[in-house]
Amino acid sequence: MSNDRKSAPANATATAHENAPSFLSTDLGKSAVLIVLALLMLFAGRLVSPSLGGLNQISAVLVLSSFLIVVAFGQQMVVLIGGLDLSVPSMITLGGLLTFAWTPHGVAELLLVALAVMAVTGAVGMISGLGVTLLAIPPFIMTLSMGIIIYSACLGATRGTPRGQGSETIEALFSGRFLGVPLIILLVGVLAALAIILQSRTTFGRFLYATGTNRQAAYIAGLPVRRMTVATYACSGAAAGLCGLLLVGFSGGATLTMGQSYLLPSIAAVVVGGTAITGGRGSFLSVVAAALLITTFTTVISSIQIEEGWRTILYGAVVLIAILAMRDGTTPLTWRLLPLLRGNKKQQST
Repeated sequence: MSNDRKSAPANATATAHENAPSFLSTDLGKSAVLIVLALLMLFAGRLVSPSLGGLNQISAVLVLSSFLIVVAFGQQMVVLIGGLDLSVPSMITLGGLLTFAWTPHGVAELLLVALAVMAVTGAVGMISGLGVTLLAIPPFIMTLSMGIIIYSACLGATRGTPRGQGSETIEALFSGRFLGVPLIILLVGVLAALAIILQSRTTFGRFLYATGTNRQAAYIAGLPVRRMTVATYACSGAAAGLCGLLLVGFSGGATLTMGQSYLLPSIAAVVVGGTAITGGRGSFLSVVAAALLITTFTTVISSIQIEEGWRTILYGAVVLIAILAMRDGTTPLTWRLLPLLRGNKKQQST
């Protein structure tokens, strides 16, 4: 009887520890962990630079992360079906060059230009999807080839010098505020919410995850696997084109290299956010949080006076640590280490 009483608290403690990771294993929990890490990193940067950690700096990080969030949406759509889009930099450049050349004035014209830009880059992405599905070209090769073709076409059309002018209407997105919040943050927030609904609450989203989980089984079940594949690459192209449009408003111009710095961060945001690289599992909410973490880290190390090589090493180390902490998509690394730590404490006490 006494042994049962003694074992009861131990069983209760064990049950509590087993239930503890339940929140952290959810998409909301993983997103919370990534955002907390981003905030800690930002405030820790105040030790190096007093400007970091303030409200203005947080707002700047949110604005900068908006571009990565838009690109990461399209990249994640492709990764969810087991693919990869390496044409993202060229698509961003194409979207920026078209926006810079067309120069929209007024809200109505801006919407038309945005739709036109996304239609063009989405059509190019569709070509990549058709190459992957109909010609059975590996996504790595197909998207890399399309990226080279698009970049070469942009170089030939502009002869190295983009022609056009900045759009005051787009620039107003970055200078305007609503209730003290920059308009670009609100816009990307709405787009992110729509993306989450698309993935989790629509038939398209269910087909997307089913295709990525088991492509052959989805095909046997009668799902439009080929159309889903083409659609995801089209979404990636359209998202990259939209990012190029936003970058024109942010910088006031377009360059042939404006998209080069977004390929690896877009993939890192998807992977760090817990999306399985083989497809079938992932949440855009976690990808948004990962994009915030990556942008925060980039901002912090940019303010530190260290060589570019060491910055790259630190960037890779942080991405690797974040992936290890969130891998398996179920239990963060810290919770899996708790039983080992408790075991060591018991051994020391004995």
